[in-house]
Amino acid sequence: MYLLELAGEDDAFAAREAASVATGVDRIAPGLATARGVDERVRGLAYTHRASEYLGRTDPDVESASALLAAASTERTGTVAVRARDVRGLAGVDTQRVERELGAALVDRGFAVDLDDPDHELRAMFSEGVCALGWLAVESVRDFGDRRPTDRPFFQPGSMDPLLARALANLAGAGPEATILDPMCGTGGGLIEAGLLGADVLGVDAQRKMVRGAAENLAHFLVPDRSPPGFPEPGDWHVMRGDATALALPDDAVDGVVFDAPYGRQSKIANRPLAALVAGALAEARRVAPRAVVVADRSWADEAREAGWRVTDRFERRVHRSLTRHVLVLTRERG
Repeated sequence: MYLLELAGEDDAFAAREAASVATGVDRIAPGLATARGVDERVRGLAYTHRASEYLGRTDPDVESASALLAAASTERTGTVAVRARDVRGLAGVDTQRVERELGAALVDRGFAVDLDDPDHELRAMFSEGVCALGWLAVESVRDFGDRRPTDRPFFQPGSMDPLLARALANLAGAGPEATILDPMCGTGGGLIEAGLLGADVLGVDAQRKMVRGAAENLAHFLVPDRSPPGFPEPGDWHVMRGDATALALPDDAVDGVVFDAPYGRQSKIANRPLAALVAGALAEARRVAPRAVVVADRSWADEAREAGWRVTDRFERRVHRSLTRHVLVLTRERG
């Protein structure tokens, strides 16, 4: 079992993203979840900070945490550091006292304390009604600030931030040996994140300017031999001009589709009604892939069902007062 430290404020969304690389994800308290199994792909999650080998959970106070640690067996030796956290300030616990007392207990068991570069790190997570302990196993790479939309070679207003784009790529199944398509790729932000996870990526856009710009961005970020430790090499990439409602691809050509649908009421593609454009793109996505993730300023769930998709998950993510992003996770219905 593993303890997951969730990021952000939307635990349901974070847990769903975590489930793309972990099994048996179960939320146990605000900001915390457990999983039966995880792998190194946790490093690529946007909304999970860490996964730790789970020791158990108890009441959210120092005494209970100390008793839980005393009851837990371990074959570890060497140096150790204790990191305690009051998740979202919900437990009201003195984390410094927790670190001192649990650290002293570990010293009594033969560990030496090393706060700078320990062999092992004990995570003590306190939240609403819960304290959970675990030995740190995998930490996500928080390098999203290096890829802010305004810092890319090609920028257009309205570009999605890399944190959300990474989560959508994970939900779409990005990873080594997968091919991910964005049929409305814009500046290529979603493709960058999928490619950094090791997927081969294919971008399509109706505007020649966007195709050129996305190619510039992908060439800048998907560079061999620059992957963070524990990450696969970036996947291959290709972009082309095309119509999301009539893709020049055979059936089942890709493993997943992810796209950010245009906002407003009218698309910029031949003044086509937006509803017709999105409905057509959903139908084409179903033809070429078994799963898709769609984000938009409204829910296109009815249109997705009409196109033959099953809506497995839906989320609303508030951006600011006038914009809420709706995220649909889709799988293809049989028949």
